[in-house]
Amino acid sequence: MSLRDEQRQALESISSATVTTVLLKMGIRKVWMRGTRPLRVGMPRVVGPAFTMRFVPAREDLATPQAWSSPTSTRAAVEAMPAGAIAVVDAMGIADAGIFGDILCERMVQRGVAGLVTDGGMRDVDGVLATGLPVWCQGAAAPPAVSALSFIDWQQPIGCGGVAVFPGDIVVADSDGAVLIPVALLDAVIAAAHEQEALDAWVLAQVAQGAALPGLYPPNDENLARYRAGR
Repeated sequence: MSLRDEQRQALESISSATVTTVLLKMGIRKVWMRGTRPLRVGMPRVVGPAFTMRFVPAREDLATPQAWSSPTSTRAAVEAMPAGAIAVVDAMGIADAGIFGDILCERMVQRGVAGLVTDGGMRDVDGVLATGLPVWCQGAAAPPAVSALSFIDWQQPIGCGGVAVFPGDIVVADSDGAVLIPVALLDAVIAAAHEQEALDAWVLAQVAQGAALPGLYPPNDENLARYRAGR
């Protein structure tokens, strides 16, 4: 799936925290991917459809430097990534091997990839940051991926940070980490999220003026009426 311009613009103004709140109200709880922290402070919010990749535990006959030249390799997967996608990589939470480094990230930038999200680690961190690719991960790890992981496939359902991710699910990543939105709920989430953020902004303004929280957060009927009258 590709995002329409108006959907992308709408999501870029919605925080990952708001997305989790809206989806919680819809009965969807497991959408925040554990271990997906921005690689540096101040990473811009990115949104896009998920391009999934999957690693499994390393097996000595498969996880070798020769695997880097295999038709089923991270290199081949990068070449299949469409512009605007966010690579979401299942590293099983293993953070003592770097799944990608600066060369692969630079190629992703050249292909127009919007960002990278993984529950694993990254290597060549200074170089990765220099590419400008927005990255969310568990942190830095110098060893290459084959020291702990075998790359298996791309564009298949995966688990990343405890969340089921399907190709084309919509990802929102910012300072609070990375969350996904099921495609079927996208427009409903966008509509509800804008209303949620407007209400939260109004509540915050009331608190800044000295208002007490009971009956305000969450708002009771009286405060909801005040909010709506102000809108």
